Amino acid sequence: MARKAHALGATFDWSDIASLRIRSRLVAEGVYAGAHRSARRGSGIEFGGHREYVPGDDLRWIDRRALLRHGRLLVRQFETETDRALRLVVDASASMGYRGTRARDTKLGYAALLAAALARIALASGDPIGLSYFGGDRARPVGVSGGREAFDRILGSLEDAGAGGDAVRDASLVDRSLGVLARAARRGAVIVVLSDLIDLPPESAERFAAIAARGRSVVVAQILDPDEIDLPFDGTVRLRSLEGDVVVETDTAATREQYLASLAELEARYRDVLNARGARFLRASTRDDPVAVVRAIVTAVR
Repeated sequence: MARKAHALGATFDWSDIASLRIRSRLVAEGVYAGAHRSARRGSGIEFGGHREYVPGDDLRWIDRRALLRHGRLLVRQFETETDRALRLVVDASASMGYRGTRARDTKLGYAALLAAALARIALASGDPIGLSYFGGDRARPVGVSGGREAFDRILGSLEDAGAGGDAVRDASLVDRSLGVLARAARRGAVIVVLSDLIDLPPESAERFAAIAARGRSVVVAQILDPDEIDLPFDGTVRLRSLEGDVVVETDTAATREQYLASLAELEARYRDVLNARGARFLRASTRDDPVAVVRAIVTAVR
């Protein structure tokens, strides 16, 4: 598929999410608070080996004997070990900073609102929450934990994060975040990815789907600006990709059909690959009612 392109001169204003705390509360209140059953923690019944400790792991399951023997932190795993931790993954690469004239917010700002509302709902259900990013300027991951302080840390991280990073030039941008998830997320964990999905490495759909193994619930929500959904420009326009540094001058009437076909093909690929592994795909516009989008995500992870 051709790389996503945006009209030169498009700007975004991060002041739009200055009231993220209040907006996320209003969205969460509009969604059924009992999003899913409460976390089920415990050791299970069958030991399943060790893995490396990652920030946010329950300290109760650190194997102290292994620490003395090997000199590194290892966490005990159990085959029936399960929880309902919510792990939010937000794409904060450069393309997520785009905002067209018809949008309520940048794609990153809209994703931050969805993430904050989902975090509120999870905490109301007694489930711990964590946050990681693809790319981003000043984007600070937040380890999995519960309580009001956990929400404050996630809110502060989302408010500070800016769009930055080029997934076209740096293929490891996605892998770094997914690698941590694959090692740390246990059976029953809920992983929600918020991304425009365009300009990510070609194998990203398979990487997202692979995380759904071992009983983890994965929802990938594609967040697009209205301009990206219908390419509304008229006549000859000059478009610049925010990732990959490509500038193209084209007649939109002549390229719109091909562009929309490529976008539909991308969506179909993600949907097919994810559904085949038990994961779910959703698409949203930054003009959509965030209550409806959050409700759709909550329904998908039940």
